[in-house]
Amino acid sequence: MKIKLLKLLAWVVDCWRVVMDNRYNPLRYIADPSLQLYFTLVLFTMWSVYFGFVAAYYMGWLGYDILTSIIIHIAVVLPVGFTNAIFIDAERDGAKWLKKIKK
Repeated sequence: MKIKLLKLLAWVVDCWRVVMDNRYNPLRYIADPSLQLYFTLVLFTMWSVYFGFVAAYYMGWLGYDILTSIIIHIAVVLPVGFTNAIFIDAERDGAKWLKKIKK
């Protein structure tokens, strides 16, 4: 069960990298890292606002606004980003547990 959970976590990290890691998404073609960060933050804010509108108007969630959407997104993104940092560190150091998951 633990290996399956870790494999799921590795899959989530891989999906995260395809969308949010500038080494894999189309923002990699922008040479300046500060511009990459700027566009990533703009897209993050745009999608948070979008989901706030969807939830507030179309799904009828009372008390759910754009600020709440941004807070919820941050609450999801920070742990995923922390997990991604741990996985990057493990890849760099060649951790045995990560090799076992990737099999």
